[in-house]
Amino acid sequence: MLEQSARNGRRSSLTGLLLALADRCLVLPNVAVAELIGYQAGTPAPEQPEWMLGWIDWRNQRLPLLSFEAACGGQVRVGERARIVVLNALGGSRLRFIAVLVQGIPRSCKLDSQLNYVDVPLAALELAAVQVGDQVARVPDLPALEQLLEDAGLV
Repeated sequence: MLEQSARNGRRSSLTGLLLALADRCLVLPNVAVAELIGYQAGTPAPEQPEWMLGWIDWRNQRLPLLSFEAACGGQVRVGERARIVVLNALGGSRLRFIAVLVQGIPRSCKLDSQLNYVDVPLAALELAAVQVGDQVARVPDLPALEQLLEDAGLV
């Protein structure tokens, strides 16, 4: 969407959210986030992968709770400011929502067609790294995240 507007000669922007994780920051359009909720420990699933933190109840639905860092090969860390971001699934699977552990309250930011890409090593679930203000933020691969849950037999 941003690229098309840029080709038409108009600068376009959208509101994004910076999600602080334990070891990185993610950036998403705000429409990708359904809600921010307080941290709750997930109910464990039998033989779940390390990145799967269990299942939580949200608005009469059972959602998978995962650690993005652990899904990228890092460690699970639940800090004192831990929260859960409920993401809208993109529809490539039976999922409607995914719960992701974050470390604090997301911050709003403006994203435009002139994003500066940053050349840093990316994890398998990251599409790109961009400069947002004074921070490098990673763009998560949400379809791959949904596929990860499906491949693990969790949906």
